[in-house]
Amino acid sequence: MAVSRLLDGYVYIDVSGRDLGSYVQEAAQVVRDRVKLPPGYSISWSGQLEAMQRVRDRLMEVVPLTLGLIFALLYLNTKSAARTALVMLAVPFSCVGAFWFLWALGYNMSVGVWVGLIALMGVDAETGMFMLLYIDLSVKEWQRQGWLRSKADLREAIVHGAVKRIRPKFMTVATMFIGLVPILVSTGAGSDVMKRIAAPMVGGIFTSFLLELIVYPPLYEIWLGRQETAAQLEAIEDTAAAGRMKTLSGVDAGR
Repeated sequence: MAVSRLLDGYVYIDVSGRDLGSYVQEAAQVVRDRVKLPPGYSISWSGQLEAMQRVRDRLMEVVPLTLGLIFALLYLNTKSAARTALVMLAVPFSCVGAFWFLWALGYNMSVGVWVGLIALMGVDAETGMFMLLYIDLSVKEWQRQGWLRSKADLREAIVHGAVKRIRPKFMTVATMFIGLVPILVSTGAGSDVMKRIAAPMVGGIFTSFLLELIVYPPLYEIWLGRQETAAQLEAIEDTAAAGRMKTLSGVDAGR
């Protein structure tokens, strides 16, 4: 049985200074528009592009799964969807700094960058949980002392808890900088990959440090203030219902 073989010709392209995926997409469009292939000829893009596509498909599964696991673990700890969502806000806070820092360094999205972002998600959940814990402890302490008599007192208790978090938060940020900045300036074997893992963590933890201290307290105050308002309305309704029952009982007794 005769087996037909197709002749292959390879054109090697070294892409530097831009994202490989967008380059191939643009180049493929140009080839389709300007190159007319004879019958029996075909063009396929191979090499690093195929590996990137496989990794991208895998990351489409891994990243949502990672976020789901972090949310589930936080919910098991807090027993509150609202508290868990508040902690998860640290993820977009850190992504702001991560992407800005990647842009400043001229890094494109790659496997190493995604690994750094996934690691950053776990660090964000940890620091956000600590912030929530310190604010909770402060509010409970003020409740136990009987100092919560108005919204101003609630705001002061939340700010007090957030201020107590500055030192451990700064220690976390300083430790990560001390450990990761040397990787960013390294030049040894494998440094290109390690730099792309460390870069999003360095940029992300910086903005997470600032935004958690600035945004968390007012969001916590809004959430807890609504809870307190709902509890007060429920208490008023219960009191009114008890008064109506007492009035009806008095009317029945008069009859």
